[in-house]
Amino acid sequence: MKRIIKAMEPQYLLSSLDLVEEVFSQSDSVEEGKTVRQLVEEIRSKKYYVPGLELIMVNQDDTILGYAMFSRFHIQGRYENELLILTPVAVKTEFQRQHISKELLEYGFERAAEMGFKAILVEGDPRNYGPRGFQPSYRFGIEAGPYIHLPHPDCLMVKEIQEGALDQISGLVDYSFYEALR
Repeated sequence: MKRIIKAMEPQYLLSSLDLVEEVFSQSDSVEEGKTVRQLVEEIRSKKYYVPGLELIMVNQDDTILGYAMFSRFHIQGRYENELLILTPVAVKTEFQRQHISKELLEYGFERAAEMGFKAILVEGDPRNYGPRGFQPSYRFGIEAGPYIHLPHPDCLMVKEIQEGALDQISGLVDYSFYEALR
């Protein structure tokens, strides 16, 4: 099967939202699917959106197989030109375990570095993100704020895409500027 990674294009805007909602509804809950869909719509509408870093993978039939969004992120009002957050990542259920997310992430890391970003933050399962080079963020002085409830502190992770970048980035992570996450 031929697979192509590309930045978001207008014809995929709606179908990518449907994919994200479907994947999170199936893996978590219908409510979570709707929340993640709202988050994507909200990020697209705010200054933190980076069009070249909303990525999809399509097959030869132009069907979306996977999705990943990297957007600007700030910690306590700082670092928004250096730091990205990776959320969400979704792979169509029947295509999971075929390295689609791995390929999307690796492509995203390269593009982000080319654009001058220095580090990427993600909240998720360390078993999924550790192999991609993410490490627990608290090791670098980046910690979840009081309104973020993680199953384990290791679930908030960070990855340098420019060596030494995390020597200069620290603080409390807060999602309150996203209405979808309140």
